[in-house]
This record gives sequence, C-alpha cells and structure tokens, in this order.
Amino acid sequence: MIHTDQIGLVFKNGALVRVLTEGKYWLGFGELVETFDKSKIQFETAHNLNVLLQNVDLSAHLEVLDVADHEIVLLYREGKFSQVLTTGKYAFWKGLTAFSFVKADMNALEVGADIDRNLLEKGYLNRFVRQHKIESFEKGILFVDGKTARLLEAGCYYFWGNSRNLAVMKTDMRQQVVDLAGQEVLTKDKAQLRINFTVQYKVLDVVKALVDNKDFDRQLYVQTQMILREVVGRQTFDELMDNKDQIVEQVLAAAQVKAQTLGVELTGMGVKDIILPGDVRDIMNQVLIAEKRAQANVIMRREETASTRSLLNTAKLMEENAMLFKLKEMEYVEKIAEKINTISVSGGAQIVDQLKTLFVR
Repeated sequence: MIHTDQIGLVFKNGALVRVLTEGKYWLGFGELVETFDKSKIQFETAHNLNVLLQNVDLSAHLEVLDVADHEIVLLYREGKFSQVLTTGKYAFWKGLTAFSFVKADMNALEVGADIDRNLLEKGYLNRFVRQHKIESFEKGILFVDGKTARLLEAGCYYFWGNSRNLAVMKTDMRQQVVDLAGQEVLTKDKAQLRINFTVQYKVLDVVKALVDNKDFDRQLYVQTQMILREVVGRQTFDELMDNKDQIVEQVLAAAQVKAQTLGVELTGMGVKDIILPGDVRDIMNQVLIAEKRAQANVIMRREETASTRSLLNTAKLMEENAMLFKLKEMEYVEKIAEKINTISVSGGAQIVDQLKTLFVR
C-alpha cells in the first residue's frame, strides 16, 4: 500500500525495476519495495543515486541539484530558509512541498546581494564567510592577495571564505592625541630641562597613513620629538622662559610639513610643563625672591618719598595759614586723648608747646 505522500521503489536482485505511486500493488517473487516520505523533501538512499536516476519514472519525480566544489546552495522550504548544501549531488521530491534554491559562487570575493543579510547576521553561514566591520568613525583598506583592492567606508562587509588571502586595515578618523612626556632636552647654554608636550592630529589620507607608512602614529611621535629638541636647542634658558609660546609656533610650523607625508593633519599642540632640575629650580627661586624684594624696596622708597613730599606740603600750608595750624593742633589733641584719660593744660603758651613739655624730656 503506497499512500499519497509516499513513493515506492521496487528492487529485484538489487536493481530498480519500477516506481510505485499512490495505490495498492502486488509484488512478485524476489521483489522488495522501499517506501520514501515525500514530505521530507530530500531523497536519501543507500543506493547509488546516479544509477537510480537512469530510471525515467523516478527522474520525473525528482529535481536533481549538483553543487560544485566552489559552490554552496541555500535551500528554502515554503519560502523559509532550511539548510546549506555543500559539494555533492542532491535529489528532491517534486510536487508535495514547495522549495527553492539560491546558489552562490565562493570563488567570488564579496558575498553578493542575492544572499539574505539576515542569514549572515544570525550566523548560519559563519563557516563560509569572513566578516569585517568598519565603525562610523573609521575608514579601512581592503587587501586581496597582498595588493590594495579598495577603500572601505563605515559599514559591515562580508567576504567568502575561499583560498584568497584577504586582510583589512583600518584607522580611527577622529581627532587623536600624542603625548611626549618627560622629554629631556638641552638649551643653547647647556641647561637641562624636562618638557611635557602634547600634539593633536587627525588622519586625512588613509592610504598614506596605512599603506605608504608603517606605524604612522609612532613616526609622528618621533618626528615631533626631534623637532622639539631642535627648537629648544636653538634658544638659551632665559630666551626659552621668556618666549615659551613661540616654541609651539615653531614646532607646529616645522612638523606640519612632515605630517602631510604621513597622511595626517596637525590640529594643535602645546607645552604642558617645563620641569627644571632641582639646583636650577632653587636658583630660580632665589632670583625670584631677590627680584620681589627689590621691587618691594622700590615701592617702599617711592611711598616714603611721596609721604615726605606730602608732609612738606602740609608744613608749608600750616606756615601760611594759622587756622590750619590750629586745626592740626586739635588733630594731635584728639589722637592723644584716645590714649590718655586726663590732660591738664594751663598758662598762655601754645597748646603744642605745652604738650611738648608733657611728653618730651
């Protein structure tokens, strides 16, 4: 008995003699029947498939798919992904279940648009595909068999895992910082300093940065370091202290040209610290203290001169104006009265003269 969803193959002496579809049949002596479920789509048998396909009746019920060594096939059942078929010959039952195929040539470099990206994201094809992701702030370069192929913008790229040698180099396109910390340099007058310097840069030309130069960021560090030493070495210690801002201008002007050969643009730089040796620092502190003391002495002398001049002007005014002299007397009396409880004044002499006899021996 062969049901609707079955196919029967009758063998005699190991050879396929006929194909049975739905219905009831009698078998002859020496005949054996194998039934196959058509709902399973794929026809799988222990017999040689090529020999069985020579039977015209069986071939009419099957769709045969031959997958080459450099190919894979995506099998879809009722419009839904079912499995990946690799190298080999496959047979599928016709009629009962709808199925379709998507064949991919793995000799191609990049996975084509006919391959569903959802399958790639979910990992169904991981063992067949190489994935490279370029972030939104990055750019990359694709190398195929050691040769530069093309520039990669931000995105996710899928390449077939074939025998071709494939590599991706990428770099950050955002502004970056290089710190030159603790640079020990000598000035023109042989003063030893330690300088902390910083450089900001952005990559402009990815090919120059990654292909034409090796470790472009390291080269930028070394070039800036050498230029900084050269600029500082042309100035004396005092000139350096007086014109620290000019260091940045001179280093930037010299480093900008060399940075272009690395494919980068210098966006800024600056001196973070200038650290002096201990003995030099002590001397500088002594000089600073001496300068401040001298400034303080100048200010004191200037104020004393102004005060003396003011007293002289006041004396001249009191000499010319008796009323002003009397007011000055009253001012002194007020100041003395703040410190003395009782003062007795007698006689006809001037008050100031009487006070003099009280307080001056």
